[in-house]
Amino acid sequence: MRIEVTTPKGDAVVFGDGAPLALIAGPCVIESEEHVHWLSREIRRRVGPFIFKASFDKANRSSVASYRGPGLREGLRILGGLRKEGFAILTDIHETAQAEPAAEVADILQIPAFLCRQTDLLIAAGRTGRVVNIKKGQFLAPEDMRWAAEKVVSTGNTKLLLTERGTTFGYRNLVVDMRGLVTMRSLGWPVIFDATHSVQLPGAGSGASSGQPQFIEPLARAATAVGIDGIFVEVHEAPERALSDGPNALRLDLLEPFWERLRRLDALVKSGEFVNA
Repeated sequence: MRIEVTTPKGDAVVFGDGAPLALIAGPCVIESEEHVHWLSREIRRRVGPFIFKASFDKANRSSVASYRGPGLREGLRILGGLRKEGFAILTDIHETAQAEPAAEVADILQIPAFLCRQTDLLIAAGRTGRVVNIKKGQFLAPEDMRWAAEKVVSTGNTKLLLTERGTTFGYRNLVVDMRGLVTMRSLGWPVIFDATHSVQLPGAGSGASSGQPQFIEPLARAATAVGIDGIFVEVHEAPERALSDGPNALRLDLLEPFWERLRRLDALVKSGEFVNA
């Protein structure tokens, strides 16, 4: 399966069908209009065409006091401004009523991991006709993503991405089973590896999640060696100051060499030489 997203500048970002590794990157949440405009330009300057990711609302923060974002109306206005600058956009939706307005701005609608079994949400996303990225729940077996995918496909929309983001491993810990990437690929849809949420330590930060960013690249390399279609990575210029998920974000100044190493590994894997070595 080949999923192609064309940016407003005419650049194609392709997932699947043997295409080079694609990149989804951006901050966890919209912190300000100025910040996302600056960060999106900085990412593009370093890596070229990519999908910009940012949430307008983080509806599942650990604490009620945590920053959630600017909300639907203001968030979509800000993301719409990024589209005018030529960026392709991915954003989360949490409720069925958000699907249609988000689809007017975003190229990809993302279903958060905690909501990957929510039938009405999946169907609402599918009906928009946009690409739908379903993140695998931390509680779900990879083969069970078939049922989530079928809910979207029931609307006639076959533009699907499936994302691995780690599986619950005891309390406040996640583990990545690389076999799951192969299993999800066998379902027929392009598979993305979320290299930042996979190193998250859920709820381990006293009312917030913590993380182990030193494992972002080792896990991303392993997933790339398996033969995935894309990498999802949250990026921030100063993770220690990020308003959401800073402990598991990749520092911006590390992005360019990180991406270059993954691209070279991906090219080797998809050339077939890696298998025959």
